[in-house]
Amino acid sequence: MDQSKKGKCPVMHGANTETSRSVTKWWPKSLKLEILHQHDRKSNPLDEDFNYAEEFKKLDYDALKKDLHQFMTDSQDWWPADWGHYGGLMIRMAWHAAGTYRVADGRGGANTGNQRFAPINSWPDNANLDKARRLLWPIKKKYGNKISWADLIILAGNVAYESMGFKTFGFAGGREDIWHPEQDIDWGSEKEWLAETKNRYKNDQDRESLDNPLAAVQMGLIYVNPEGVDGNPDPLKTAQDVRTTFKRMAMNDEETVALTAGGHTVGKTHGHGDAEKLGEAPEGADVYEQGLGWSNPGGKGNAEDTVTSGIEGAWTTEPDKWDNGYFEMLFNHEWELKKSPAGAWQWEPVDIKEEDKPRDAHRPGKRQNPIMTDADMAMIKDPEYRKISERFRKDPEYFNEVFARAWFKLTHRDLGPKDRYLGPEVPGEDLIWQDPVPKPDYTLSDSEIEDLKKDLLNSGLSQSELITTAWDSARTFRKSDYRGGANGARIRLAPQKDWEGNEPERLNKVLNKLNDIQSGLSKKVSIADLIVLGGSAAVEQAAKKGGVDIKVPFTPGRGDATDDMTDAESFEYLEPVHDGYRNWLKKTYDVKPEELMLDHTQLLGLTAPEMTVLTGGMRVLDTNHGGTKHGVFTDREGALTNDFFVNLTDMKFKWQPAGSNLYKVIDRKSGDTVWTATRVDLVFGSNSILRAYSEFYAQDDNKERFVKDFVKAWVKVMNADRFDV
Repeated sequence: MDQSKKGKCPVMHGANTETSRSVTKWWPKSLKLEILHQHDRKSNPLDEDFNYAEEFKKLDYDALKKDLHQFMTDSQDWWPADWGHYGGLMIRMAWHAAGTYRVADGRGGANTGNQRFAPINSWPDNANLDKARRLLWPIKKKYGNKISWADLIILAGNVAYESMGFKTFGFAGGREDIWHPEQDIDWGSEKEWLAETKNRYKNDQDRESLDNPLAAVQMGLIYVNPEGVDGNPDPLKTAQDVRTTFKRMAMNDEETVALTAGGHTVGKTHGHGDAEKLGEAPEGADVYEQGLGWSNPGGKGNAEDTVTSGIEGAWTTEPDKWDNGYFEMLFNHEWELKKSPAGAWQWEPVDIKEEDKPRDAHRPGKRQNPIMTDADMAMIKDPEYRKISERFRKDPEYFNEVFARAWFKLTHRDLGPKDRYLGPEVPGEDLIWQDPVPKPDYTLSDSEIEDLKKDLLNSGLSQSELITTAWDSARTFRKSDYRGGANGARIRLAPQKDWEGNEPERLNKVLNKLNDIQSGLSKKVSIADLIVLGGSAAVEQAAKKGGVDIKVPFTPGRGDATDDMTDAESFEYLEPVHDGYRNWLKKTYDVKPEELMLDHTQLLGLTAPEMTVLTGGMRVLDTNHGGTKHGVFTDREGALTNDFFVNLTDMKFKWQPAGSNLYKVIDRKSGDTVWTATRVDLVFGSNSILRAYSEFYAQDDNKERFVKDFVKAWVKVMNADRFDV
């Protein structure tokens, strides 16, 4: 076909590309509910009954590892391996997949295989990792659905270390792939890659003031700029950024030094060419590039002419072997600033013997100067980092142990509790960052469960107290990294017992009563089970008051964690500072309350209809924080009815602002104020999508459907952290 003979476009021009207009482009302040729908079944090619854990169990794990070991030294002409070994590249791929994790919201990390998609696949810091995944494709093709991309990426990094002589701490599978980019992750507000760091700091002089929940210091980086802050070398200032960003990944100083050194003991950086001449990143490359980016027109375009970070060189004398060479190189030389062939700042030794220089990665007989990044220099310039580095240098075995554990933590942190771990190399040791919970040694019959319900309902605790305690215990769950939830009953422990959002005085009253009930039982049921069962029994009672007899499903088996099993500092990040379901804000925020609620809802793994039905139910159940009456659109408090939706959609009422985040609900006829409401309440009537759900539940023929859907969503939240169910 002669492409020069162009006719009128047969489709709406730009409708499927960047020029298309959506609701949010016309009305940018519209509530964006897409984050609750983003991993819809329609995007997933696997059958609905596909069970990854079962498929993984069919995997010939030993054969896969053998193939990976062989792969490491099977250099391909289209992308030759440095020193004939792909280990450094595979480690970087695994590291950068896991390294996007941050503790503030549990998002990022290796758990979903998100590195395959934009924007992460095209971040400047991920340059040429598209080649790493493409090199791995034959292995993924061979083993198919029995190994996810997410698991394969991390396992490739593990095997890379093993093939270079390092003994890893272990490996666990269980990561399930997503099939399109995650839309819910705030990577920063910058409009350009590697914009100056001041864009994400409240105070540029205070490097701990990095905006939450961000961990990387610039858009498009995993951690810090290797050339220095904003590309300006200053190891002491870089040390501040390193400390902040690694802390936001739940790493302490010792783990930080170990990971930096262990990551740079093998492999090299690439900057032998002009970075300005590189082609587009994968997401912007033309179709003939077939998903590969950063094409290099200079020289071979690969091998010795590869350009990635712009820094050029290896850190150690033998970068294809695991040893203690990193610290020996770092401490045994004076270092000076130089520019790489690509024009990037790097540190090189002032004086070094020829035999101590690393061999050129592709040209036999040549040796090149080793290099250090600004972050490497921080390991000896920062006083605390230097102390740790000196110990690691003197005690290589200790370094090996710390690094092995830190690498395992880095690559498994977002996988969740050990209940989710799969495979023959799962370590037996329980690690505190895995939030261990003891397994109960009892079972409960249906009759025993019914007897416990009666005890709980007759305990003197109110229906509202039982429901709110169960909700507060379960609402901490984050599907992003599978932390939190009701299992473990950590609401009894510091720091959760003292959180303002948990109403400590009310909570203490409930826990004391539950302890009394537990002490009188012949079978010591866990407090965690009693908390959930109490809430469920109260929901059943409330449904009966509303005219619907329904049984709330309950599965026992939760354990009670102890203080020794709880990393209290780490749990601080799970503290709720808002809860739209209980109509509470700790203080006024720049973000609208309804947007905060969407974020919480997405972390809970709930859909928009589930958010809607839970909110309507929680309001009429009188569960607002502090007992406020905002949004309690009913004269039958405590009965599980659809009154919230009936009255929200009734045009006999009008709504008027009455202060910051407060509104009056006024009877049009009498002019009387009937109720008060917040933005979170009214958004279910103002947003067109949420109003459609509200109208659905307000229908006369959906009164019972409302109760059934509420119970289903309630049980989903209560069991969100039950990976054994």
